[in-house]
Amino acid sequence: MKPIRLVRGFVTVGGWTLASRLMGFLRDVMMAAYLGAGPVAEAFLIAFSLPNMFRRFFAEGAFNMAFVPMFSKKLEAGEDAEGFARDAWWGMTALLLVFTVVGMLAMPWLVLAMASGFHGDARFDMAVMFGNITFPYILFISLTALVSGMLNATGRFMATAAVPILMNVLFIVAMAAADWQDWPIGLTLAWTVPITGVAQLAFTWVAVHRAGFSFGFRWPHLTPELRRLAVIAAPAVLAGGVVQINLIVGRQVASFTEGAVAWLSYADRLYQLPLGVVGIAIGVVLLPDLSRRLRAGDTEGGRASFNRGTEFALLLTIPAAVALVVLALPLVQVLFQRGAFGPDDSVNTAWALAAYGLGLPAFVLHKVLQPLYYAREDTRRPFYFALASMLVNLGFAVGLMGVLGYLAAALATTVSAWVMVGQLWFGSRAMGDAAATDARLRDRLWRIVAAAALMGALLWFAAGLAAPLLATHGTRYAALGALVVLGLVSYFGAGLALGAFRPSDFRSALRRDRA
Repeated sequence: MKPIRLVRGFVTVGGWTLASRLMGFLRDVMMAAYLGAGPVAEAFLIAFSLPNMFRRFFAEGAFNMAFVPMFSKKLEAGEDAEGFARDAWWGMTALLLVFTVVGMLAMPWLVLAMASGFHGDARFDMAVMFGNITFPYILFISLTALVSGMLNATGRFMATAAVPILMNVLFIVAMAAADWQDWPIGLTLAWTVPITGVAQLAFTWVAVHRAGFSFGFRWPHLTPELRRLAVIAAPAVLAGGVVQINLIVGRQVASFTEGAVAWLSYADRLYQLPLGVVGIAIGVVLLPDLSRRLRAGDTEGGRASFNRGTEFALLLTIPAAVALVVLALPLVQVLFQRGAFGPDDSVNTAWALAAYGLGLPAFVLHKVLQPLYYAREDTRRPFYFALASMLVNLGFAVGLMGVLGYLAAALATTVSAWVMVGQLWFGSRAMGDAAATDARLRDRLWRIVAAAALMGALLWFAAGLAAPLLATHGTRYAALGALVVLGLVSYFGAGLALGAFRPSDFRSALRRDRA
């Protein structure tokens, strides 16, 4: 089988994810303008978060972390990978159909579990109604994730990385149509959610058939391989549950402050841009690559994959974290402050964004460190680590809610993310050479940090000078664009001068295969 080109895979997935996240920004800008941080926005955001939360169990989180290594190793060994995937497909379909019906019946209790602060006001009834409409999305997007895992394992990253663009495009079209036809925006968005799920599944279904795989119907039955998959996935499901409890705690804290659910959601969207571009790229490419190398006994190649993945993650996320903290308010003001989204919303969202920005490197390092465990089919230790992280999150968010209000939720997410990184790192030390850092990574890390610090100082000074331009409608886009260009030029200039990276690194990443 053709080997996976690691860094080129990162660039391919990252590029398409960047395009998707930019479309997502346009979607969120429109949503903020139409709905602001009001009750309809909060009700929709809670409703949309429900299928997205549970998909972590059945899709790219728990299930795929167990499925992708097993499928990759079967491909590498020339075993019946297609039959294994077919059994998984129909088993997941049956499970998710039942789960979708149960979730819709239990929607009032699910909304209370997510945002008990809604109880007794109009947000609650709207969230329940929107939730019943959006919840079937979990069926379509989870099956999409399974098919995407198959494509990623064969090194076909473009189709799976491009498919999220469909969701954002459909949301944008739906809001424009609702404005034109005078439809209620919240209800329109809710109905758009399952439609996007169908579109994404159809797109990946075509791609996987072109790759030579098919899913002929068979009644779901528990084969020995699916039993093994369930045994491996179970701790990852529990770990995913722990992560979702962290999110629930954050939303519960936020639901008691009017507008805070929306503030956290808009801040989340901003920091998800670098997290998605880098973190998703690494998670998608690194896990199947490590799994295949372990199957082949290529310890040295596995170590190289891990180190280059870590280097790639830190090279991009450390400066991104610095920029999100330094430019939090200008970013929110320029991108979101219009229509129903006012100055107070900008300030509160910016505080949340700065808190999330401090944790950005940790969120991405999760994607680098977790494949070390999942490629070895070790899902138990990440569960225990996630449990400890959950306790930290819960104690921080609830303990400081009376002092920091909604901001305690964002800071708790960041603190618990760094606790998780520490546990994953120290736990991997027992894995031997395949998880050891090499001299190149150690030498470049301090240079990356120094270049990002220089960039941050320059941006802080420049943002102060540009404050009047950032506050003026006619010049704010150009001013923010100039700050972004200044950040890029200063970071990469300082990085090249300090030896944090070399031009040859980027040429190598973009060079096409000649095989």
